[in-house]
Amino acid sequence: MNYFNLEIVTPTRIIDEGEVSYVRCPGLDGSFGVMKNHREGIIALGVGEIKVDRNGKEEWMATSGGFVEITHEKVQMLLESIEKSEEIDTKRAEDALKRAKKRKSEIDVNMDDARMDASLMRAINRLKVAKR
Repeated sequence: MNYFNLEIVTPTRIIDEGEVSYVRCPGLDGSFGVMKNHREGIIALGVGEIKVDRNGKEEWMATSGGFVEITHEKVQMLLESIEKSEEIDTKRAEDALKRAKKRKSEIDVNMDDARMDASLMRAINRLKVAKR
């Protein structure tokens, strides 16, 4: 079989996804896919969506970044946060997007541009994944 084990670790929980056939991740230089017998490595992840294929079904998740370690035995993601599409509170995500856009339009000497851009990206990503 062409399956490998996927484990997702965040500061608040561990998700054992079990055997999967494919994972697409948001790398810092663009998305990349992982299948069985992928070359080993550690890759930094950015804000984006994670796609998991298992038994012909797709599952979507939103992440705010972290790292993925690929070994011959398994793929392990060490992430700042993870939300499965069905777990995302769209009202909360829409409110976060409104706040991020408002902050971006105002001049705030207490918040730098990078933080404002990051919160805007996270909110947009969560809404995109929630619609999957």
